[in-house]
Parts: sequence; C-alpha cells; structure tokens
Amino acid sequence: MIETFRNIFKIHDLRKRITFTILILALERVGTHIVTPGINTQVLAAGWQSLSGTLFGLYDLFAGGAFRKAAVFGLGIMPYISASIILQLLGAVVPYFQRLQKEGEEGRKKIIQYTRYGTLLISAMQSFGVAIFLENITFQGASAVFNPGMGFRLLTMIAMTSGTMLIMWMGELIDDRGIGNGISLIIFVGIIAAFPNALFQEWIEFTSGNRQLLTELFLIALGFGIIAFVVLLTVATRKIPVQYAKRVVGRRVMGGVSTHVPLRVNAAGVMPIIFAQAIMFVPNTLFSFFPDSDLMFTLRGYFSIDSAFYWFVYAVLIIFFTYFYTAIVLNPVEVADNLKKHGGFIPGVRPGKKTAEYLDSILTKITLPGSIALALVAIIPYMLVKAFNVSYNYASFFGGTGLLIIVGVALDTIQQIESHLYMRHYEGFMRSGRVRGRRM
Repeated sequence: MIETFRNIFKIHDLRKRITFTILILALERVGTHIVTPGINTQVLAAGWQSLSGTLFGLYDLFAGGAFRKAAVFGLGIMPYISASIILQLLGAVVPYFQRLQKEGEEGRKKIIQYTRYGTLLISAMQSFGVAIFLENITFQGASAVFNPGMGFRLLTMIAMTSGTMLIMWMGELIDDRGIGNGISLIIFVGIIAAFPNALFQEWIEFTSGNRQLLTELFLIALGFGIIAFVVLLTVATRKIPVQYAKRVVGRRVMGGVSTHVPLRVNAAGVMPIIFAQAIMFVPNTLFSFFPDSDLMFTLRGYFSIDSAFYWFVYAVLIIFFTYFYTAIVLNPVEVADNLKKHGGFIPGVRPGKKTAEYLDSILTKITLPGSIALALVAIIPYMLVKAFNVSYNYASFFGGTGLLIIVGVALDTIQQIESHLYMRHYEGFMRSGRVRGRRM
C-alpha cells in the first residue's frame, strides 16, 4: 500500500491531477462557510435545531452542511442532480431525448448543455424559496433575516444561484483536469466533512461515561463489517455470457469471440434511498408547520425515525424505487437490440424478443436481493440510534445515503487512479485485479 502511494506521486500527470482535485475541493469547502449577506447567524443556528430531521436536513447532507448556514453554496449541487434526473427520466419517455442519448458524443454535449440550463432554472426557483424560508425562521422574537423583503430575496437568488453554477463548473473542471467524477467528489467531501464532528461528539459521550468501551468496540467492528458489505453490494454483478458470430468483412474475419454482459445487483445505485428519503421526510416537514396540533403530534410518532412503522414504509419505498430506477437506467429491449445488431447472442436463447425477456427475467431476480440489501443498509443507522442511543450524525456513517455515496465515489476514484498506474506498469491498490468502481 505504501509503495502504491509512492508510485502515484512518481507519475507527473497523475500527481498534477490529484493536486488539482484537492485544490478545487478545498476551494469548494471555503464557499460552504461564506454566509449569504443579511443573515443573523445566531438566530439561524437556533432555529435550525427543530429542522434537522426534516426534508431540509436531507438537503443539508448533500450541500455539505452549507444549507444550514445559509451559505452562498447553500443549494449545493442538488439543482444539478435534479436537472440530471429530470433529463434522464425524459430520456425514457420523450423521443427527442431518446434520440440525443443515441447520437454519441454530439448528443451527450447537447444533454449536458440542457442540464446546465435546467440547473440555472432550478437554482433560481429554489433560492427564491430558500429566501422566503429564511425570512420565516424566528427564535425568541428575533428573525433570521435582518432586513426581509424583495431586496433580500433577489440578493439571495443571485448569491445562491451563482454559488451553484460555480460548484457545477468546479465539478466539470475536476472531470477535465483532475481525477475522479467531479460532482460525486464534491458530494463525497461534503459528507466526509461532518465525520470529525460526529466522531468528536461520540468521544465526549465515551469520556463522560455515557458509553461503554465494549459498546464502542462493537460499533467499530460493525462499521467495518457494514463497509465491506456495502462494497460487495456496490460491485456485485451477474455475468451473462455472450458470443459473437464470425463475419467476413473484406479480407478480414470479424467476431467469433466470447464475452459477457454484466448486470449489477444494485444497478440503481443510491437513487432509491434518495427518492424514498425525500418522500419519508415530507410528513415531518409538514408536521413542523403545525406544532400545536394534537393530531399532528400523534402522526409525528408514527413517522419518527425510531418507529418500526417508519422503517417498514421506508424499506418498501426503497424496494419499489430500486425496481423503478433500474427499469429506467437499464432497458433489456435496448440491450437485446444492440446485441442483435452486432451479431451477438446469448447461448441457448434466440436473439431479439426472447433475449430481452431472458435479460428482464434475470434482472428482476437479481434486483430483489439487491433492493432488500439496500433497504437494510438504509435502515441500519435508525436501528443503531434506537439500540445504542448514539447520535444520528454518528450513526449515519454506518449506513444510509452517506455511506453508499462514500463507498461508490471511493471505488470509482480508486479505479481511475489504478488506470493511470497500470498504463505505466505500476502495481495498483489491489494486486489481484483492478477495483471496479461505480459512477453515480
């Protein structure tokens, strides 16, 4: 491992890319601490205490803690992710976007441009809503905004929209001149930034006698086990054998090779948890607007994170969205058509419709255990909070959205670093083979 790190810095191009990536990520973290003008930070911090378990808390996770500070990077990269998801969904139903997806590099450039326009539009709308949201935050009669009104709203729109577009540009810079996926790394660093504080809070609990040594050792061992399980879930694939018939093109014989189509057990990635979490946080967000209602207080108990009812509904939603999103990102009919066009076939299965049905059957079977495993990983933090009385900030690193993103981005970045090392005949992190990463 030490020799591998030495090899990384022996390669000038790789060293330059890693240094550039670290510099851009450091600049992005600086932006998360620059507060939007006109904010009373003390009132905002006090008012935020009641919002950490709502939809705003989920948003703050992806903004790297900048949303709760009302920073210029407060919207984070979520508008870009939202625009990307919308275009991906449109690509499944709108013929124009379906054609763009099949046009190769030119189509990809147009989709990227549309994503940028969508990001700008979504950022403008969300920042206006955030400005109104900030004006409504009060604590002991004091407002979180010094001078509320249209002037503050326009200023917030300009500041936060510009911040989001700057983050998007930083992500694209990392893609072009750095290492790894820029957008994913920005989210990754934002999540990791909360770990030292969560660890420090847990250390305080331990030193004050509220946590036993055996409990801490068990949690550490459990953490390593969960990480290993998430890595396995991320890279697990079912290989479908494919053969290509021999073809004579001019004087050359083409084809005649055997390969495979890899079908991931968790083809949907982290998206099902994001969708499910967004839906599950909606009731708590609505309940926060009716603090004096007895009915809302009763319903809040069912949607509390330590409620078995919450866990069950959350797991069912994750399983549903896993199938839903897998059907969007992986179309068996399209895969079967591509195989048929290039002379490929699955042994024992007829090309065309039968191949599509076979792939769909296999995908349905492997998605079920993948979706159940994904639901289990998502629920583990809530179980730890109830069983060991640890803080949710600390428990969130034992599963859920944050851990899946951390593992996925880490594997993808390691894969790219290993590609540079292998091109120059250096050993990578895994001597037995390259680590298979995953793009988000």
